[in-house]
Amino acid sequence: MAIQWAAFPAATSQYSGDWLFALPTASCELRLDDEAVRIAIRVRLGLQLCTPNRCHCGAQVDAHGRLSFICKRAPGRTIPYHHLNELIARALPTASIPNTKELQDLCRSDGKRPDGLTLVPWQSGKPLIWDVTVVSYVALAARDKSATAEMAASNKTAKYAGLTSDYHFQPITVESLGPANESAIYFLTVLGKKIAQQTGYKRETAFLFQRLSNLVQRFNCILLHDSFVHDDCPD
Repeated sequence: MAIQWAAFPAATSQYSGDWLFALPTASCELRLDDEAVRIAIRVRLGLQLCTPNRCHCGAQVDAHGRLSFICKRAPGRTIPYHHLNELIARALPTASIPNTKELQDLCRSDGKRPDGLTLVPWQSGKPLIWDVTVVSYVALAARDKSATAEMAASNKTAKYAGLTSDYHFQPITVESLGPANESAIYFLTVLGKKIAQQTGYKRETAFLFQRLSNLVQRFNCILLHDSFVHDDCPD
C-alpha cells in the first residue's frame, strides 16, 4: 500500500475524463453527487476549488485546494487505496478469476505483502499478484503527464522483483486525474475484455475505466472536504 498525494497543475491523463461519459447509475458505482462533479470539473479545468482556509495540520489551504491532496493528517487519506483495491478484487471474479486479499505467506524481503493474488493462472502459467498505489501530480507531471504514475509503478516493480519468478506482478498506480501507468491500463483493458467474454457486453472495458475514473473523482471530493476545519457552534 502507498498513498502519495501531491499538488497537481491543470492537466489531463489518458482515461481521466471517462467519468464524463458514465451514465449516473448508482448500482454500477457510476453516479457522482453534485459536489463531486463540481470539484471534478474545476480540477480538470484548473479552477479554484474553495476559499483559502487553514487545514487540520495547521498549514494553509490555497484556493486550488492543493494541500488537501497531500495532507498526511487527512481522515480519508487511505480510503481511495482501499476502494481501488476492492474494485480490482471484485472485477476479477466477474471474469471467472477467483482471488484473495488475505495473503499469509506471500511477502517481499521487507515483510510487506502485495494487495491481492489470483487463485488461478493469469499469464504464462503464473498467478497474478497486484499492488495498488494512489498518486497525484507533481511538477514533473506538468511536463510528462504519466511520469508520476510510471515512476511509482517502476518503484513497485523493483520492490517485488523477488516474487516475479513464481508470479506475474502487476503494479496499479492511479493518479488524481485518472489511471496513467501504461501497464495498468493494459491490464485493465485485458481484464475488461475477459469480463466481456463472460457477460456478453462489449463495453465492459469502458465500464471498468468509468468506475475507476468515478472513484478517483469521488475521493478527490472527500479529500478536499477533509481539509476543512469546522468550528464548534456556540451554545
